[in-house]
Amino acid sequence: MTSPIELIFDYLKAEELPTAVEIETEGYPADEAGSLESFTFRHLNAPTLFLGAYRSTSDSPRKLVGYVCSTLSSEKTLTHESMSNHVPESDSVCIHSVCVAKEYRRKGIALRLLKEYLARLSKAEGQPYKRVLLIAHEELRSFYEQAGFTWIGKSSVAHGSRPWFEMRHDLEMAPEAQMQIPADVLQSLLRPSNEKHSPTLVSDYHHGLEDLILKDESTGSSLNKYDLLCPRGCQSVILKAGSAQWAERTSVSMEPEDLKHALLPTLPPPPETAQWWLVHGSPMTFENIGFSRPSGMLSTGKRLKLLICAECDLGPLGWCEEGGSEYWLATSRVGYRK
Repeated sequence: MTSPIELIFDYLKAEELPTAVEIETEGYPADEAGSLESFTFRHLNAPTLFLGAYRSTSDSPRKLVGYVCSTLSSEKTLTHESMSNHVPESDSVCIHSVCVAKEYRRKGIALRLLKEYLARLSKAEGQPYKRVLLIAHEELRSFYEQAGFTWIGKSSVAHGSRPWFEMRHDLEMAPEAQMQIPADVLQSLLRPSNEKHSPTLVSDYHHGLEDLILKDESTGSSLNKYDLLCPRGCQSVILKAGSAQWAERTSVSMEPEDLKHALLPTLPPPPETAQWWLVHGSPMTFENIGFSRPSGMLSTGKRLKLLICAECDLGPLGWCEEGGSEYWLATSRVGYRK
């Protein structure tokens, strides 16, 4: 994943369909790519299900670099019929394409676009969308799982020469439930401390998060360029430089709105996305971190634990699943030291 670039998400205009078809033709084998006729059908019948990712360039205020397009079905699984028709007022969103222009691939755009798409579907007014269905080749399983899709199995749909597998995302369950944090846990996290000095924050950097990301050319990962510190100024080093990977994923409500700490910026409400430092593997990767006792339940069925400063107990700085091996620190809730 490369450093984040500035994107605009908006619904495609009819005159932009030929550009979308060019991206499709470049991104899919000839026996799988959609045609201008099929794109026109989808746009004509479901324009609010045809979302584009745009960049502003010197030549154009909005250059299409990727898109997601879908139609609706009353079925709960994908079939040839459900992929070929559009049934208005239905509750199954059938994704046909998630595609990014060749020169903009491997920059995290596809995942950002898909998460934006799902967030909009969750908040759509007047339309009871319940599920999102798609078929993908096996090597893309991990990508779609990152966006919140569940692997169903081999699909009956035959399109092109390779087998397809169905995946599904239920919109009835928010990706993360609103957390009910016990009062004594919150009081401990928010108790005052003797502040010493304020570390540098994301907002202090001219280019924001871009200035804090180090590209690992060997793996393509985006790592933390500097040490991560407690934002309170207690001089506690939470994580050494190069130990975490930048990621964008669904936000998590870690505390009620009326119990926010002044040093901890408010995160977007789920299912909107937020910026995170992701630590894989063992908590021993951290220099100094504390964990709350389990204090809420995620939609995965796992209980939530909050990450706090082990020196002064400020938090929540992030979260993890109980017994999990992924630890998420909010990029805006930690300090930075060169």
